[in-house]
Amino acid sequence: MTLRSLPTLIAGVTGVALVATLAACGTDGGPATGRSGESYPLTVENCGAEVTFDAAPTRGVLLKPAAVPYLHELGVLDEVVTARAGAYAREYYDDDTWAELESIPMLSDDLDASGHLQISKEVVLAQRPDIVFGEADNLVRDTLGAAGVALIEEPALCPEPPADPSFEAIYEQMRLYGKVFDKRAEADDAITRLEDRLDQVLTEVDKTENRTAAVLYPTVGGGAPYAYGTSSMAHPQLEAAGFTNVFADTSERVFEVTLEELVARDPDVLILLHSDGDPDDARDAITSMNGAQALTAVKDDAILTQLFNFTEPPTPLVIDGLENIVDHFQR
Repeated sequence: MTLRSLPTLIAGVTGVALVATLAACGTDGGPATGRSGESYPLTVENCGAEVTFDAAPTRGVLLKPAAVPYLHELGVLDEVVTARAGAYAREYYDDDTWAELESIPMLSDDLDASGHLQISKEVVLAQRPDIVFGEADNLVRDTLGAAGVALIEEPALCPEPPADPSFEAIYEQMRLYGKVFDKRAEADDAITRLEDRLDQVLTEVDKTENRTAAVLYPTVGGGAPYAYGTSSMAHPQLEAAGFTNVFADTSERVFEVTLEELVARDPDVLILLHSDGDPDDARDAITSMNGAQALTAVKDDAILTQLFNFTEPPTPLVIDGLENIVDHFQR
């Protein structure tokens, strides 16, 4: 897409400078370093790029929901975020977080058939942001950087995501946001709360569990489902819940899978992810497939359907998703 000239109002954006030079590949979302022992200027690594902040951001725009639980835990969601776009399912959030989200103006909730946000860059840049959370098709790092706007994307959504997602990755991303907003102590406190919650959920897991499981994203309306391998957060989530991932020998994050392959691996448990709409539609997309009754999970009705962000990408919502799994299958 040919980039058009940016509005002149963007020339006044201050408080953040973006260094678009690529850092070494394979970063984990990155340590932050200030100069002269001060908090700012501050440089963090994100998706292999260096992002430099001259001060804590004060005007943010959400283009994806993944950052919401981090920003809420740090106490900056309703203070810093001035606008949002995309889909924010009510089921993800507690009452306090939802109240904060509802107070933030919505720029656009128009998504295409593949779930990609449809919004013009002019609408976003008119908000005079100094930070944007998550890319959109026409609002990528280079485009925003040319306007002096920093971009922070979740590592799992980077062009080259980490191959080994983990619960520790959630804590690392919380630390990164804590550095960006000069909320290091708040980030440490939030991590402690998350660790305590995870430990509590793990005490409910049957240590003698020997069932197998698969995490699928059904294709509603017909078509092959998608399965998740070891480079997806679905894998450590299944392991934490006491299950063996039947696709543990597959390093891909997500891939199309046939019913024949599913029957051959025959998981005892199915966890079905969906992004919106009626969860029964996602369930029916699997159970109505010709031959699906041969699956042990279908015969035993050992199926849980939950919203996508309870499993991917790694955020505090994954601990909620783990709790859903443990409650459903070990009650």
